[in-house]
Amino acid sequence: MKLHDVPRQLRTACEPRKTGPEMATVITPSAGNAPGLSDMWEQRELLYYLVLRDISVRYKQTSLGLAWAFLQPLLPAIVFTVFFGKLANLPSDGMPYALFSYAGLLPWTFFSSSVSQASLSLVNSTSLFTKVYFPRVFIPLASIVTAGFDAIVSSVVLVGLMLYYHTPLSANIVFLPLVVAIAAAFTIGSGTFLSASAIRYRDVRYIIPFMIQMLLFLCPVAYPASIVPEKWRLVWALNPMVAAVEGFRWSVLGTPLDVRTMGVGAVGAAVVLVAGVKYFQKVESTFADIA
Repeated sequence: MKLHDVPRQLRTACEPRKTGPEMATVITPSAGNAPGLSDMWEQRELLYYLVLRDISVRYKQTSLGLAWAFLQPLLPAIVFTVFFGKLANLPSDGMPYALFSYAGLLPWTFFSSSVSQASLSLVNSTSLFTKVYFPRVFIPLASIVTAGFDAIVSSVVLVGLMLYYHTPLSANIVFLPLVVAIAAAFTIGSGTFLSASAIRYRDVRYIIPFMIQMLLFLCPVAYPASIVPEKWRLVWALNPMVAAVEGFRWSVLGTPLDVRTMGVGAVGAAVVLVAGVKYFQKVESTFADIA
Protein backbone atom coordinates (compact mmCIF):
# COMPACT_ATOMS: atom_id res chain seq x y z
CA MET A 1 0.00 0.00 0.00
CA LYS A 2 1.47 3.34 -1.05
CA LEU A 3 1.17 6.50 0.97
CA HIS A 4 -0.88 8.30 -1.67
CA ASP A 5 -3.49 5.50 -1.42
CA VAL A 6 -4.28 6.48 2.18
CA PRO A 7 -6.90 9.22 2.68
CA ARG A 8 -5.45 12.67 3.28
CA GLN A 9 -6.89 13.01 6.78
CA LEU A 10 -5.19 9.76 7.81
CA ARG A 11 -1.84 10.93 6.47
CA THR A 12 -2.25 14.13 8.46
CA ALA A 13 -3.04 12.18 11.62
CA CYS A 14 0.04 10.03 11.10
CA GLU A 15 2.47 12.87 10.45
CA PRO A 16 5.21 13.11 13.12
CA ARG A 17 5.48 16.28 15.17
CA LYS A 18 8.79 18.03 15.82
CA THR A 19 9.60 19.22 19.34
CA GLY A 20 12.55 20.39 21.42
CA PRO A 21 15.81 22.05 20.45
CA GLU A 22 17.03 18.91 18.68
CA MET A 23 13.77 18.73 16.69
CA ALA A 24 13.25 15.11 17.74
CA THR A 25 10.43 13.15 16.14
CA VAL A 26 7.63 12.27 18.56
CA ILE A 27 4.79 10.01 17.48
CA THR A 28 1.73 10.25 19.70
CA PRO A 29 -1.96 9.39 19.59
CA SER A 30 -4.57 12.08 19.67
CA ALA A 31 -5.09 11.59 23.41
CA GLY A 32 -3.66 9.17 25.95
CA ASN A 33 -1.38 6.21 25.45
CA ALA A 34 -3.89 3.95 23.72
CA PRO A 35 -6.54 4.79 21.14
CA GLY A 36 -10.16 4.81 22.14
CA LEU A 37 -13.17 3.97 20.04
CA SER A 38 -13.31 7.55 18.77
CA ASP A 39 -9.74 7.34 17.41
CA MET A 40 -10.48 4.01 15.78
CA TRP A 41 -13.71 5.29 14.23
CA GLU A 42 -12.01 8.41 12.84
CA GLN A 43 -9.30 6.30 11.24
CA ARG A 44 -11.53 3.36 10.24
CA GLU A 45 -10.59 3.77 6.59
CA LEU A 46 -7.05 2.76 7.48
CA LEU A 47 -8.36 -0.65 8.63
CA TYR A 48 -10.00 -1.01 5.23
CA TYR A 49 -6.69 -0.32 3.47
CA LEU A 50 -4.80 -2.74 5.72
CA VAL A 51 -7.34 -5.47 4.98
CA LEU A 52 -7.14 -4.71 1.26
CA ARG A 53 -3.36 -4.95 1.45
CA ASP A 54 -3.47 -8.28 3.28
CA ILE A 55 -5.97 -9.77 0.83
CA SER A 56 -3.95 -8.61 -2.18
CA VAL A 57 -0.67 -10.09 -0.93
CA ARG A 58 -2.04 -13.19 0.83
CA TYR A 59 -1.91 -15.44 -2.21
CA LYS A 60 0.41 -13.34 -4.35
CA GLN A 61 2.95 -15.37 -6.32
CA THR A 62 1.18 -18.64 -5.48
CA SER A 63 0.29 -21.06 -8.24
CA LEU A 64 -3.25 -21.72 -7.02
CA GLY A 65 -4.06 -18.20 -5.83
CA LEU A 66 -7.54 -17.83 -4.28
CA ALA A 67 -8.06 -21.59 -4.57
CA TRP A 68 -6.12 -21.92 -1.31
CA ALA A 69 -9.10 -20.35 0.47
CA PHE A 70 -11.16 -23.38 -0.64
CA LEU A 71 -8.43 -25.95 -0.01
CA GLN A 72 -7.61 -24.96 3.58
CA PRO A 73 -10.83 -26.45 5.03
CA LEU A 74 -11.48 -28.87 2.14
CA LEU A 75 -8.29 -30.95 2.40
CA PRO A 76 -8.66 -31.59 6.16
CA ALA A 77 -12.33 -32.46 5.56
CA ILE A 78 -11.27 -35.14 3.07
CA VAL A 79 -8.75 -36.56 5.55
CA PHE A 80 -11.29 -36.51 8.37
CA THR A 81 -13.89 -38.21 6.18
CA VAL A 82 -11.52 -41.06 5.28
CA PHE A 83 -9.99 -41.69 8.71
CA PHE A 84 -12.69 -40.63 11.17
CA GLY A 85 -15.79 -41.15 9.03
CA LYS A 86 -14.90 -44.36 7.14
CA LEU A 87 -12.24 -46.10 9.23
CA ALA A 88 -13.11 -44.99 12.78
CA ASN A 89 -16.83 -44.77 11.91
CA LEU A 90 -17.46 -41.80 14.23
CA PRO A 91 -21.07 -40.60 14.48
CA SER A 92 -22.08 -37.39 12.69
CA ASP A 93 -25.48 -36.40 14.10
CA GLY A 94 -27.28 -38.12 11.24
CA MET A 95 -25.50 -36.03 8.60
CA PRO A 96 -23.18 -37.30 5.84
CA TYR A 97 -19.77 -37.22 7.48
CA ALA A 98 -18.18 -35.13 4.70
CA LEU A 99 -20.82 -32.43 5.19
CA PHE A 100 -20.61 -32.72 8.98
CA SER A 101 -16.82 -32.33 9.09
CA TYR A 102 -16.67 -29.50 6.56
CA ALA A 103 -19.31 -27.53 8.46
CA GLY A 104 -17.14 -27.88 11.58
CA LEU A 105 -13.94 -27.00 9.79
CA LEU A 106 -15.27 -23.71 8.41
CA PRO A 107 -15.44 -21.87 11.76
CA TRP A 108 -12.40 -23.72 13.03
CA THR A 109 -10.28 -22.72 10.02
CA PHE A 110 -11.38 -19.11 10.48
CA PHE A 111 -10.20 -19.20 14.10
CA SER A 112 -6.92 -21.03 13.52
CA SER A 113 -5.97 -18.94 10.49
CA SER A 114 -6.91 -15.70 12.26
CA VAL A 115 -4.91 -16.48 15.39
CA SER A 116 -1.89 -17.74 13.43
CA GLN A 117 -1.76 -14.60 11.29
CA ALA A 118 -2.80 -12.06 13.94
CA SER A 119 -0.40 -13.30 16.61
CA LEU A 120 2.63 -12.51 14.45
CA SER A 121 1.15 -9.50 12.66
CA LEU A 122 2.81 -6.92 14.94
CA VAL A 123 6.17 -8.69 14.82
CA ASN A 124 6.01 -8.63 11.03
CA SER A 125 4.91 -4.97 10.87
CA THR A 126 7.40 -3.24 13.15
CA SER A 127 8.67 -1.10 10.28
CA LEU A 128 5.14 0.29 9.93
CA PHE A 129 3.99 1.11 13.46
CA THR A 130 7.36 2.38 14.71
CA LYS A 131 7.38 5.17 12.11
CA VAL A 132 3.86 6.57 12.19
CA TYR A 133 1.04 6.65 14.71
CA PHE A 134 -2.24 4.86 14.12
CA PRO A 135 -4.29 2.46 16.28
CA ARG A 136 -1.98 -0.55 16.45
CA VAL A 137 -4.92 -2.85 17.07
CA PHE A 138 -5.78 -2.38 13.39
CA ILE A 139 -2.85 -4.65 12.47
CA PRO A 140 -4.13 -7.87 14.14
CA LEU A 141 -7.71 -6.89 13.27
CA ALA A 142 -6.78 -6.72 9.59
CA SER A 143 -5.47 -10.29 9.75
CA ILE A 144 -8.70 -11.47 11.37
CA VAL A 145 -10.92 -9.71 8.82
CA THR A 146 -8.84 -11.22 6.01
CA ALA A 147 -9.37 -14.70 7.46
CA GLY A 148 -13.08 -13.89 7.57
CA PHE A 149 -12.97 -13.11 3.87
CA ASP A 150 -11.43 -16.55 3.26
CA ALA A 151 -14.17 -18.18 5.34
CA ILE A 152 -16.87 -16.51 3.24
CA VAL A 153 -15.19 -17.76 0.05
CA SER A 154 -14.87 -21.27 1.51
CA SER A 155 -18.58 -21.37 2.34
CA VAL A 156 -19.25 -21.89 -1.37
CA VAL A 157 -18.03 -25.48 -0.95
CA LEU A 158 -20.44 -25.96 1.97
CA VAL A 159 -23.33 -24.85 -0.23
CA GLY A 160 -22.17 -27.31 -2.89
CA LEU A 161 -22.04 -30.17 -0.35
CA MET A 162 -25.53 -29.34 0.92
CA LEU A 163 -26.87 -29.45 -2.63
CA TYR A 164 -25.03 -32.72 -3.35
CA TYR A 165 -26.41 -34.44 -0.24
CA HIS A 166 -29.86 -32.83 -0.64
CA THR A 167 -29.62 -31.20 2.78
CA PRO A 168 -31.95 -28.20 3.18
CA LEU A 169 -30.90 -25.03 4.97
CA SER A 170 -32.08 -25.06 8.58
CA ALA A 171 -34.60 -22.52 9.86
CA ASN A 172 -32.07 -21.88 12.65
CA ILE A 173 -30.05 -19.83 10.16
CA VAL A 174 -31.55 -16.70 11.76
CA PHE A 175 -29.26 -17.35 14.75
CA LEU A 176 -26.11 -17.50 12.61
CA PRO A 177 -25.11 -13.88 13.42
CA LEU A 178 -25.03 -14.81 17.12
CA VAL A 179 -22.76 -17.77 16.39
CA VAL A 180 -20.50 -15.59 14.24
CA ALA A 181 -20.37 -13.01 17.05
CA ILE A 182 -19.18 -15.67 19.52
CA ALA A 183 -16.46 -16.87 17.14
CA ALA A 184 -15.40 -13.31 16.29
CA ALA A 185 -15.26 -12.21 19.95
CA PHE A 186 -13.10 -15.17 20.97
CA THR A 187 -10.88 -14.76 17.91
CA ILE A 188 -10.36 -11.01 18.38
CA GLY A 189 -9.63 -11.44 22.08
CA SER A 190 -7.16 -14.27 21.43
CA GLY A 191 -5.54 -12.52 18.45
CA THR A 192 -5.00 -9.18 20.22
CA PHE A 193 -3.64 -10.85 23.36
CA LEU A 194 -1.23 -13.12 21.47
CA SER A 195 -0.06 -10.37 19.11
CA ALA A 196 0.80 -8.13 22.06
CA SER A 197 2.49 -11.03 23.85
CA ALA A 198 4.53 -11.99 20.79
CA ILE A 199 6.12 -8.53 20.72
CA ARG A 200 7.37 -8.96 24.28
CA TYR A 201 7.99 -12.71 24.29
CA ARG A 202 9.16 -14.17 20.99
CA ASP A 203 8.61 -17.70 22.32
CA VAL A 204 4.92 -17.17 21.56
CA ARG A 205 5.48 -17.93 17.87
CA TYR A 206 6.52 -21.48 18.81
CA ILE A 207 3.71 -22.02 21.30
CA ILE A 208 0.87 -20.99 18.98
CA PRO A 209 1.04 -23.94 16.50
CA PHE A 210 1.06 -26.42 19.40
CA MET A 211 -1.82 -24.60 21.10
CA ILE A 212 -3.94 -24.57 17.91
CA GLN A 213 -3.26 -28.26 17.31
CA MET A 214 -4.36 -29.15 20.85
CA LEU A 215 -7.50 -26.99 20.61
CA LEU A 216 -8.52 -28.75 17.39
CA PHE A 217 -9.04 -32.02 19.27
CA LEU A 218 -10.81 -30.20 22.11
CA CYS A 219 -13.42 -28.90 19.64
CA PRO A 220 -16.24 -30.96 18.09
CA VAL A 221 -14.83 -30.66 14.59
CA ALA A 222 -14.25 -34.34 13.81
CA TYR A 223 -16.81 -35.65 16.30
CA PRO A 224 -20.21 -34.57 17.66
CA ALA A 225 -20.79 -33.21 21.17
CA SER A 226 -22.94 -36.25 21.93
CA ILE A 227 -19.88 -38.49 22.48
CA VAL A 228 -18.55 -36.22 25.25
CA PRO A 229 -19.63 -37.53 28.70
CA GLU A 230 -22.44 -35.46 30.19
CA LYS A 231 -20.52 -34.67 33.37
CA TRP A 232 -17.70 -33.04 31.38
CA ARG A 233 -19.72 -31.04 28.88
CA LEU A 234 -19.94 -27.75 30.77
CA VAL A 235 -16.19 -27.83 31.48
CA TRP A 236 -15.57 -28.74 27.84
CA ALA A 237 -17.80 -25.85 26.75
CA LEU A 238 -15.52 -23.33 28.49
CA ASN A 239 -13.68 -23.36 25.18
CA PRO A 240 -15.78 -20.84 23.18
CA MET A 241 -14.94 -22.58 19.91
CA VAL A 242 -17.09 -25.48 21.07
CA ALA A 243 -20.10 -23.16 20.96
CA ALA A 244 -18.93 -21.68 17.65
CA VAL A 245 -18.56 -25.05 15.91
CA GLU A 246 -21.68 -26.66 17.39
CA GLY A 247 -23.67 -23.47 16.89
CA PHE A 248 -22.61 -23.16 13.26
CA ARG A 249 -23.73 -26.70 12.45
CA TRP A 250 -27.00 -26.18 14.32
CA SER A 251 -27.80 -22.89 12.59
CA VAL A 252 -26.94 -24.12 9.09
CA LEU A 253 -27.66 -27.85 9.13
CA GLY A 254 -30.07 -28.18 12.05
CA THR A 255 -27.98 -30.66 14.06
CA PRO A 256 -28.71 -31.07 17.81
CA LEU A 257 -27.47 -28.36 20.18
CA ASP A 258 -27.13 -28.07 23.94
CA VAL A 259 -28.27 -24.52 24.82
CA ARG A 260 -26.01 -24.54 27.87
CA THR A 261 -23.02 -24.93 25.59
CA MET A 262 -23.96 -21.74 23.75
CA GLY A 263 -24.44 -19.83 27.00
CA VAL A 264 -21.12 -20.90 28.50
CA GLY A 265 -19.35 -20.28 25.18
CA ALA A 266 -20.83 -16.79 24.81
CA VAL A 267 -19.71 -15.80 28.32
CA GLY A 268 -16.25 -17.26 27.75
CA ALA A 269 -15.87 -15.43 24.43
CA ALA A 270 -16.88 -12.12 26.04
CA VAL A 271 -14.35 -12.59 28.86
CA VAL A 272 -11.54 -13.39 26.41
CA LEU A 273 -12.47 -10.41 24.22
CA VAL A 274 -12.39 -7.92 27.10
CA ALA A 275 -9.22 -9.40 28.61
CA GLY A 276 -7.38 -9.51 25.27
CA VAL A 277 -8.25 -5.94 24.28
CA LYS A 278 -7.46 -4.58 27.77
CA TYR A 279 -4.06 -6.27 27.78
CA PHE A 280 -3.33 -4.96 24.29
CA GLN A 281 -4.16 -1.40 25.34
CA LYS A 282 -2.10 -1.75 28.50
CA VAL A 283 1.13 -2.67 26.72
CA GLU A 284 0.57 -0.84 23.41
CA SER A 285 2.64 2.16 24.44
CA THR A 286 5.73 -0.07 24.81
CA PHE A 287 5.56 -1.69 21.36
CA ALA A 288 7.86 0.79 19.62
CA ASP A 289 10.47 0.47 22.40
CA ILE A 290 10.75 -3.32 22.43
CA ALA A 291 9.96 -4.15 18.78
